[in-house]
Amino acid sequence: MSAKVFVITGPSGVGKGTLIGELLDRVDGIEASVSATTRQPRPGERDGREYHFLERSDFDRRAAAGDFLEWAGYSGNRYGTLRSEVERRRDAGASVVLEIEVQGARQVRAAMPEAVLVFIAPPDPGALRERLVGRGTDSDEQISERLRVAEDELAAHDEFTHVVVNDSVERAAAELERIVACELQSPR
Repeated sequence: MSAKVFVITGPSGVGKGTLIGELLDRVDGIEASVSATTRQPRPGERDGREYHFLERSDFDRRAAAGDFLEWAGYSGNRYGTLRSEVERRRDAGASVVLEIEVQGARQVRAAMPEAVLVFIAPPDPGALRERLVGRGTDSDEQISERLRVAEDELAAHDEFTHVVVNDSVERAAAELERIVACELQSPR
């Protein structure tokens, strides 16, 4: 079984992080990559655990140097996956799961055609608003921007090999687990 890269994508508020947490609890030998961002840490977040928090100038310098597997601007901030994060984990024999937005997933697909892409969809668009408001981490303006972006992202679901509807965390996590287990057994 060779180490693989799994890209979990979908609109903000769809539950990617929750499902990845479940996946990490259920499947051995898979690790989450820690993304880099220019946004400020939220309460309780720690550098190197939830994100690598970078100054915009450092992020831009590293992007220009090709240090990112993918990166994107989102809601006024930059987010990206450092190549070194993925390579370090794969070199140690672990499969890696990336939690990224659709724009970044497209970049990973172009750079790593062997990556397994999974789109997480809401049961309906109204569920996204409820989840984003319920998180209590974004302003009304940020929520509106995230929902505008989500409309475009939802239209892109057919670009991805696998689509999991997050209508129930337990059911969606079980489906994601099945996809990952099958892909890990596949020789490609």
